[in-house]
Amino acid sequence: MINDPPEFCKTVEKLVKDDIYDSYIDAVLHVCDEIKVEPFVGARLLSQPIKEKIRKEGQDINLLPRTGSLPL
Repeated sequence: MINDPPEFCKTVEKLVKDDIYDSYIDAVLHVCDEIKVEPFVGARLLSQPIKEKIRKEGQDINLLPRTGSLPL
């Protein structure tokens, strides 16, 4: 059972790293379903780096508007 934010984030990262899920969005939804919590509750458990990765995924698939960024 996942009890704390670091453990939740570690589980999400492992699912993506092990190629079980292609996206952080899908991995978060899977973990939320697994521990029987609503996605909005799971969102509170996410670390800032994972939130940024999800934001980038959302922009890449046109779910979120793109923000201005400088090319590297």
